[in-house]
Parts: sequence; C-alpha cells; structure tokens
Amino acid sequence: MAKRSRVKVKPAASESGAVGPRQPCPCGSGRRYKACHGSASGAPVYVGRPFRDLPSECDVVAMRELVPAATAPLQLTEHPDRSVQLCTLLPMAAPALVRQDGAIWLGLQVQHGFGDPGRDIAAVLQRALEAEPGSVVGLTDPPGLGPRLQDLVTDAPLAVTVHDGFDFWVADVDDPDGTLHASLEQANSAAHPTARLASVEAAYWTNVGTKEHLRWVLPYDEERLVSALARLHVAGKDQLSEDSRLVGAFRTQGLLVPVWDLPVGTGPEALEEPAIQFAEDLTAALADESPLSGEERAARSGLVNRQLTIR
Repeated sequence: MAKRSRVKVKPAASESGAVGPRQPCPCGSGRRYKACHGSASGAPVYVGRPFRDLPSECDVVAMRELVPAATAPLQLTEHPDRSVQLCTLLPMAAPALVRQDGAIWLGLQVQHGFGDPGRDIAAVLQRALEAEPGSVVGLTDPPGLGPRLQDLVTDAPLAVTVHDGFDFWVADVDDPDGTLHASLEQANSAAHPTARLASVEAAYWTNVGTKEHLRWVLPYDEERLVSALARLHVAGKDQLSEDSRLVGAFRTQGLLVPVWDLPVGTGPEALEEPAIQFAEDLTAALADESPLSGEERAARSGLVNRQLTIR
C-alpha cells in the first residue's frame, strides 16, 4: 500500500477573492471559515479577546466586567461630531440609548451575547446612529460579519470617569413615571465604592464592606505574566501596601486580572506610588527570560491554581 503524502495541499485561492472553506474566518475567531460563518448554521462563535487593538482595551474590559458605574467618551472616525458615551451599565441593562439631544450612550454590561462583544457593540452603535432621539436600541439576532467597535473609533485613549453610583442616568432626564428612578435605586444598592488609580492604567480599587481589593487588568500574554508575577512574589515585590496580598487572578475577555486583598481602610490614594513601583518591577520581570527557580515554579503553580475564569 502506498504511503499517504505528508505534504498538505493548500486550497486554491479564489479568483473572486472569496474566503476558501479551509481559510481562517474573517470574523477573527481563529477557526476555519467552513466551521465558522461558512457553516450551514452560521452559528455565532466565541472570540477570546474581543477588544484587542481597541484604545484602552484594559479599561474597557474593566468597565465591562468589574466596575459598577463608569463612563468614557468615544470619538468616532466617521462621525466626529456625534457625541457617544461608553457606559458600564444603562437602565434595564439597555445596549444603547439615544438621548433627546441625539447623544448616544452605549452599554457594556448587557443581557445579550453573540460571541464577540466588540462586534455586538459596534452593531448596536451603528443602529443607534440611525435611530430617532429617545430610542432604546438593542440586538435580538447575531450581528454578522460587520465591523468591531475598534474599527469605528479613533486611536485616542479613553478618559474614564468612575461614578459613585448611577445618578448620571437621571441628571438631565425627565422621568415622569419614576421608572428610571426605580432602576437607579436598585442599581445603586448593588454598586460597591470603586476608584480608578490615577498613576497606572486599568487598576481599580473597590471596597466590598468586609474587605478592600485592587483589581488590575493587564494586557500581557498570560503565560509570561504568570511567570513574572511568580518572580515578583518570591522577590517580595508583589505587595502594594502593608498586609496586602496577591490572592489570585480573574481571566476575562482574553486578559488576566490580578487581584490583591487589602486591609480595610487602605483606600485608593495609598496605592498610587506602590502601583508605579510594581509596574516598573513587572516590566523588568516580564523581560527576564531566565528559567524559573524551584521556589518561583512553586509560586507560579499556586497562582495558576487561584485563577478564576469569568468568561
């Protein structure tokens, strides 16, 4: 019996420029087209890092997953004069609101999910740009192969404002039947005090009552980051305040979020200078390509065992 050739034959390129069935799907999922949007079902697929290449990616992930109440203005490439505000949460978890003055509020924490939040939000934004003032805009079906949010905005970093609660919802809005105020009360009751550190990007302090935490969304490759954190732990350089402790990490939207437990009463101000030093030490540890020591490997294993995937 003849041996099967070990040379893989590449599919011929389409003269029309269409995507071949064995080529990567243009949606960015990493799967072949025939198993993704080229399949008969056309089912939505999961994109592991949906906000990659978005300015302030780490802050957007924090706003979507960790921060109760925050806003950040977006600058659109094709509609530079249109006011668009990115919000953690909108009343009734609405995907978007078009206000009476035409300004668009985009919600990050929503009830729908079609596998790629970056594309979902972009589809909502495009619909909101065409909607009448006073409209609530959302998605009921997968958005298809349209643009992602990062395709619609400029490269400017976001200016994130963290709010004490959701009073910004009703600051200049009429609410004759009290619907918004009812949503506001419920949302405010569930919002823990939160602050964004000013000295570094995407690090958020929060007070949950019995404890305080710092949760820091970092943009680095997970394997390299965990090794670097292990090096810093063994070197005694992973503390941000007296009696603070790096307790583990969340994994969400393709990024790792280290979490520190802090003594009650620490507050965000006390973390600013230590955060700068930690960022410098982390940069050095990430650049260290030497093999981990036995103690560092043990620390790394402990960190891996204390990771929790949100989504």
